[in-house]
Amino acid sequence: MVPRGVFRKVQLQMPKSLLEKQESGEERSSNALSTGKSGTSVLDQAQSALDDTGLSSMSTICPPPLNRQFWKSGSYHNEHSAKTSIQNGRNYLHVHPMFLHSNATSHKWVFGAIAELLDNAVDEIQNGAKFVIVDKTLNPRDGSPALLIQDDGGGMDPEALRQCMSFGFSDKKEKSAIGQYGNGFKTSTMRLGTDVIVFSRHVEDRVLTQSIGLLSYTFLMQTGQDRIVVPMVDYELNGSTGTLEMSRRFDREHFMANLSLLLQWSPYSNEADLVQQFDDIGSHGTKIIIYNLWFNDDGEMELDFDADPQDIRISGDIRKVETLPALKSVNEQHIANRLHYSLRVYLSILYLQMPESFKIVLCGQNVEHHNIADDLKYIEYILYRPQTAGFVEGEVVTTVGFLKEAPNLNIHGFNVYYKNRLILPFWRVVNYSTNLRGRGVAGVLEANFIEPTHNKQDFERTSLFQKLEVRLKEMTLEYWDYHCGLIGYQVSKKVRASKNAKNSSHSVPHGGHEKPILLGQSLPLTTSEAFGPVNIPDNRLKDEEAAKIVQEHKKLLAKCVEYEKSEKELSDKLAWLTSELGEAQREYSRLLGEARSLGPIKNENNVNIWSR
Repeated sequence: MVPRGVFRKVQLQMPKSLLEKQESGEERSSNALSTGKSGTSVLDQAQSALDDTGLSSMSTICPPPLNRQFWKSGSYHNEHSAKTSIQNGRNYLHVHPMFLHSNATSHKWVFGAIAELLDNAVDEIQNGAKFVIVDKTLNPRDGSPALLIQDDGGGMDPEALRQCMSFGFSDKKEKSAIGQYGNGFKTSTMRLGTDVIVFSRHVEDRVLTQSIGLLSYTFLMQTGQDRIVVPMVDYELNGSTGTLEMSRRFDREHFMANLSLLLQWSPYSNEADLVQQFDDIGSHGTKIIIYNLWFNDDGEMELDFDADPQDIRISGDIRKVETLPALKSVNEQHIANRLHYSLRVYLSILYLQMPESFKIVLCGQNVEHHNIADDLKYIEYILYRPQTAGFVEGEVVTTVGFLKEAPNLNIHGFNVYYKNRLILPFWRVVNYSTNLRGRGVAGVLEANFIEPTHNKQDFERTSLFQKLEVRLKEMTLEYWDYHCGLIGYQVSKKVRASKNAKNSSHSVPHGGHEKPILLGQSLPLTTSEAFGPVNIPDNRLKDEEAAKIVQEHKKLLAKCVEYEKSEKELSDKLAWLTSELGEAQREYSRLLGEARSLGPIKNENNVNIWSR
C-alpha cells in the first residue's frame, strides 16, 4: 500500500478572474470555431510544439458516428486528404485525426499500451519518483469507468506537455531511458480509449506551473476536424499572493478558448472541478485519465475492472490449456499463461529489476516484483557474445534452467528484456514435437544490443536478432540433453560430461560467437530413443547438492562480473571528467594569463579599474 501522506494536497486559492461565467467562455469558443480563429493548440508534424497560434479549419462534412469498438473505429470518411498550409512563411503538413487511430493500431495488445505509459513513470525514477498508480476511476459526466495512471515524478512544464502531445519528439537522452521514439504516449492512450486528459504540475526555479492538455478523438470526429487539435491551458503560482493565475504565455482570449473546449469535451464541466484534479498530485507529478474506453468485438469493455477488485483484466482472455486433466490447473495458473489476461501478473515481471524505493500500485495494492529466474531449478549461466566480421556486437549472460513445476508443464521459452523492460515473455525458440526435447526449459536475459519495435512487444528482425534466436535454440536443446534426466526423463542420446564440468565459466569459439561449456552431470544415464518418467536413485542426491553449490558459486561470479563492469564504467567516466576538468583549468589559466598581460585598464578619468 502507498503510505498515508504520499498524496499531499496543495491548497491554492483560485483567482476570481479564472472563475468567471463559463457561458462567456463557451460563447467565445463557439465564435472562434465558426470563424476559424482561436488560440487552441494545433500539433502539426514538423511544426514547433509551442506554436499554438491557430485552430484548424472546420470540415463541412457531417460528423461521423463514434464506434466504441477499437478495431472498427478507424473509418473516418473525409473528402479532404492531408494538405499543407503556410505559417510564418513555412510549409507544414497537417496531421489528420485518422492518424491517431492508425498510429494506435501498433498496439495489438491492450496491456502493451498500459506498459508504455508506465515506462514514462519508471523513467521518472531518476527525478525522484517513488510510485506510479494504475487504477479505475469514474467519468463524472456519465459515471462510466476510466483508467487512471498517476506518478509523483518531476511533472511537465507547459513546454514539455506540448512536446509530449507532439509526434516524434523525445528528450530522453539517458542510456537507461526506455522511451526513445517520442510516440508512445499517443499510441498507448489512443489504443486504450478515445480520449485522454493530462494534468501535470512542475516546479523549476521556484516557479510552480500547472498544465492541462486534452487529446480527444471524440472531439476531432464530432467536430469534423481535418487536423489534430489539442486544447491546453496553463496556470502559474503567484509567489507573492499564493494564488494560481492564468499563465502569461498567451493572452486571455487564447486561454478562454482553450478552457471552453476542455470544459466541453473533458470529464469536467467547470473550471473548479478541472483544477481540483491537482489536489492529490502533490508538489509535482503527472495524472493521466483515459476515458471512453474501447470495447472489444464482442461489445464488452476491453478492460475488466470487476472480475478482481485488486486487478485489471482483459475481458474474456483467460486461456484454456490443452493438457492432461491432472496437469490442467498447474499449467493454466502458471505466470506464463496468467500474464496474458492479468495486469497484476504482467506488471510483476514487466521490469527485470525495480528499486525498493519505487512502487507500482495497482487498484490500491502494491505489485510484488517477481524475477522469473527465481522460478528456475538446475540453473546455468551462459555468456553470449555475438560477433560480426570478428567484431563483438554485444554481451549478455543468459540464465537458463527448468521451471520448478517441470516436468508437469508444457511451458518453455526465454524472457527477453531490453533496458530492464520485458519485450518478449516466454519466447518459444523451440517447437518440440513427439520427443518433448526442450519442454520445461526457460531462461531470462537482457539483450540491449538489439532494437525493440515501436510497441515494445517484439524486436526488429535484424541479423543480430536472428543470431540470438539461433543461439537460444541451441542453448535450449543443449541444456535439455545434459539435464533432462534430473526431472525424470530418460535421455534420448548419451551425453558426455566435460572434463571442465567444474570450471564451466570459460568458453570456446563456436559459429561466430562464444559458446560456454555447459555443466554436465556425471550420472550413469542410459541410451534410449524413448522417453518417460524414471526414478532418480538416491545416490544422485549428493551430485545434485554439489551441482547446486556450483551453480550458486557461478551466480556469485556472474554478479562479480556485473559489478566489475559497473566499476569500469564509473572509472572511465571519472577519467573523462578528470580530463575535462584539466582542460577547463588549462583554458582558465590561459585566459587569466591573457587578461593579466593586458595590464591595468584605466577609464577616462585614469582610475585603475583592475584594482577594483
